[in-house]
Amino acid sequence: MRLVGDDMDAISDVAGRKVDPGVYNTRQVLDWARRLELDLVEISPKAAPPVVKIIDYNKFLYEKKKREKEIKSKAVKTVVKEIRFGPNTDEHDFEFKLRHAQRFLEEGAKVKAYVHFRGRTIVFKDRGELLLLRFLKELEEFGSAEALPKMEGRRMTVIVQPKKGKK
Repeated sequence: MRLVGDDMDAISDVAGRKVDPGVYNTRQVLDWARRLELDLVEISPKAAPPVVKIIDYNKFLYEKKKREKEIKSKAVKTVVKEIRFGPNTDEHDFEFKLRHAQRFLEEGAKVKAYVHFRGRTIVFKDRGELLLLRFLKELEEFGSAEALPKMEGRRMTVIVQPKKGKK
């Protein structure tokens, strides 16, 4: 087995001689791990000879979990705020919801705007599309659309992502 690792001094003390990273007898390496009360972990089993390391496996798992948790905490969490319109939304309501969307985009959140068609209002798809296109036009300086408005069942949706540098 090819022995690698950081703490070769401790292995050398147990072995009674200087131990460097290199190829050793399997029984000998297992004996060293047993004397140190550590685990013999196979790093690369398909290599010839297999690569092993003498470590405390529980400590290794703990540190690995800790690193993963730290990486996860540093990841950027995207927030998606929804704004609902009807196909017959009035001017005042539109302006009110537009101001909310501007604030959301300035805070760095994505905005999902949709027109919900209820009952027979489904025949006004063109009104809904015009409303969303106007919404996108008004928000040009705060964010950009990920895609053009599209129908999903009884909803026509569009997602606006904030411009870089705004937060």
